[in-house]
Amino acid sequence: MADMVVGRDKCGEQRLVSLPLSRIRVIMKSSPEVSSINQEALVLTAKATELFVQYLATYSYRHGSGKEKKALTYHDLSNTAEESETFQFLADILPKKILASKYLKMLKEKKEEEEEEEENEHNNDESDEAES
Repeated sequence: MADMVVGRDKCGEQRLVSLPLSRIRVIMKSSPEVSSINQEALVLTAKATELFVQYLATYSYRHGSGKEKKALTYHDLSNTAEESETFQFLADILPKKILASKYLKMLKEKKEEEEEEEENEHNNDESDEAES
């Protein structure tokens, strides 16, 4: 495991991971179930996170429009989260971007649908009472 060098730190020494361990420790400690964090667990979590992000980026690049542009875009990532079953759990974190006007229109339509459903339920309740 020690031969998997990713980068160098400020002093020029080789590092196993490139994510800042102090930040990962803070994130891990933010969970109420975690009281102490073993150094090995911290390094393994950092490495697993790096590998996951690398896999997500590579998959999104290969399956998105990034190949033509030679760039990875947010759109590629959000499409991956929406369309790939493996990354479906990221759909709320990487939503597709929409214009504010389109979003407001969607909210208005949803509100109208809910009002219609309530009105239909109310009418059904009145007709049931009338039959009794």
